[in-house]
Amino acid sequence: MVTSLFSLLLRIIAKITAVNIKTWSSRPVRTQEKQFKYLINRGKDTFFGRDHNFQEITSYKDFVKNVPVREYEGIRPYIERVKKGEINILWPGQPVYFALTSGTTSGSKYIPITKESLKNHLNGAKNAILNYVAQTGKTNFIKGKFIFIQGSPLLDKISEVLIGRLSGISAHHIPFYMQHKMLPSWETNIIEDWESKVERIVDETIDKDMTIISGIPSWVQMYFEKIVERKQKKVGTIFQNFSLFIYGGINFKPYEKKFKSLIGKKINSVELFPASEGFYAFQDRQESKELLLILNDGIFYEFIEEKKYHLNVFDRIPIAEVCLSTNYVLIVSTNAGLWAYNTGDTIKFTSLSPYRVIVTGRVAQFLSAFGEHVIVKEVELAIEEACAKTGEFVNEFTVAPKFKKGNDMACHEWFIEFTQENPDIQTFQTTIDLALQKQNKYYKDLISGKIISRAKVNIVQKGGFNKYMKSIGKLGGQNKIPKISNNRKVADQLNKLNLVIDN
Repeated sequence: MVTSLFSLLLRIIAKITAVNIKTWSSRPVRTQEKQFKYLINRGKDTFFGRDHNFQEITSYKDFVKNVPVREYEGIRPYIERVKKGEINILWPGQPVYFALTSGTTSGSKYIPITKESLKNHLNGAKNAILNYVAQTGKTNFIKGKFIFIQGSPLLDKISEVLIGRLSGISAHHIPFYMQHKMLPSWETNIIEDWESKVERIVDETIDKDMTIISGIPSWVQMYFEKIVERKQKKVGTIFQNFSLFIYGGINFKPYEKKFKSLIGKKINSVELFPASEGFYAFQDRQESKELLLILNDGIFYEFIEEKKYHLNVFDRIPIAEVCLSTNYVLIVSTNAGLWAYNTGDTIKFTSLSPYRVIVTGRVAQFLSAFGEHVIVKEVELAIEEACAKTGEFVNEFTVAPKFKKGNDMACHEWFIEFTQENPDIQTFQTTIDLALQKQNKYYKDLISGKIISRAKVNIVQKGGFNKYMKSIGKLGGQNKIPKISNNRKVADQLNKLNLVIDN
């Protein structure tokens, strides 16, 4: 009886949420203008606002003139003042949290989360699930248990501001009426050693009625593999009511075939686009993997064409001026006190009514050692095509440049961890190379001009990427293998650790 009433209430709330989403998404420019005015008004009496003449900003053109695009290093002096306990620096008052994240050039980054911006982080996932309910009518998942495979919820403190990983911070804000549904336990969640933590998660969940499972695909896959190994059954057989997989952080497509094999049945999924700086988008339709950009919740978006960005031309445009199929660097101003902040994420718009996007990678993750400028999305599509053609399953991969040495030509070197023994390397190698040539004309020209040779695939031993991540202290949590690099840092470490199999 209680479950039936909760299911009815959930459907009602879901319908209201879906109507609200349709309302703001159908008025995108007006919605973003409202966010812009709100942010400038709240920021004008802060130290940052006074430094950048917010009192004189009455238009977007004024904002561009007064507030340059910044990466983390550009706001670090302000962050340091906040860390010392000063108030009204980037946003009125003090943040309630710092989301701790690691950067490639800045070391540890302290991203502020304010009382206002916290709502954006929490609303994103909640609204994505409610929208899913409104779209599908499915509520049976409320009968079972949910799991979010995440980082530790233990928090530190600096000048009265709590510090932790974003996923750990989120763990402190599970609604009271959902807490009895959530796994793993606190005791398991705070385990730092990732391999021990996953084993304990398996112990706690293997005999439960799991209905929703969420997390970064690469780490959820590790959890699924241990479940299957323990029970010698498919995940979908063990968790018979498992009906929804929620994920974000990386593209699911390269993992999809392996997941189907591990689960053994079709499962609905919802993709999210969260980051420490804000919750940007979510998948709003089951029939499409495009993500609806969240325009109404404390974030003002700007965009720079990636090609221009790499030429140090930071021409910014608001959402009203974006085009389809152009790769953009995502710039945000938020009610956490980030102003014209370069997120490092790259996206493409697939729809302008409403505004939907796909995530194409990170602006720092590209391969242009020879002038080809290959991006993450291109290598992901290439490996997806190779998997489809050969029937192989890929656990993880990365791509690096291999430079000319003696009589050996330069090339793109792929490091791939396959599921099966003795994969069809030649066919796989040929397929990814042709798929990349098809997508990237500069890469094709380099091949045709014999500047570089065709792609080379190296096999990484089973569990090799996890061993690599462990060797650099980044196994588990929100950490991810870079899919592509413009250097050989990952490649050389894989070789140094003897994780590459001769083939």
